[in-house]
Amino acid sequence: MNRKRKTKQTAIDEKTVSAGRHENRCTICAHEQRADIEAAFVNWNSPSSLKEIYGVSRDSIYRHAHAFGLMDQRRRNIRAALERIIERSGDVEVNAAAVVAAVGVYARINSRGHLVERLETVSLDALFERMTLDELETYAKEGELPEWFDASATARKRNGDERA
Repeated sequence: MNRKRKTKQTAIDEKTVSAGRHENRCTICAHEQRADIEAAFVNWNSPSSLKEIYGVSRDSIYRHAHAFGLMDQRRRNIRAALERIIERSGDVEVNAAAVVAAVGVYARINSRGHLVERLETVSLDALFERMTLDELETYAKEGELPEWFDASATARKRNGDERA
C-alpha cells in the first residue's frame, strides 16, 4: 500500500475550521478592534507589532487569519508590503539595490496582486531594412542612425499593433 505521508502542515490545511467554535473562543473575534487588526494584518503589518498594539498573541492572529482566509488576502496584497519597503527607504539604512528591486517588482504587480512580466522585442533587422540607401551609407560612414530609428527601436506594441 503506497500511502502518502502527511506532514503537519498538510494535516492543518486539510482541517476545516468550525466558524462558530472559532468565533466563540477567538480573542480576535471578540476584540473591539477586530476590523482594525484584520486590516493591519492584510496590509502586511507584522503579527509581532499587532501583538504590542492590540494586546493579542501572535498565535491567535495567525489562527484567526487562517480561519477567515486572511492569508490569501494578504498574499494578494503584496503591493502593500512593497509600498512599506519603498516608503521607509529614506528612514532606514538599506542598500540601493534593495530599493530598486522593490520598486521594480512593485511596478510589475497589477491591481489584483499578480506579477506581470512585460516582454518587448524589436527586430533590428526589420528596422535596418526600412532604412534608405542614403541612411545606410551615413550609418556605415559616420555611425549615425536616422532620427526615426531610435523612436522605432523603443516603441511599444499595444493591443496587437505590429508597427515598430
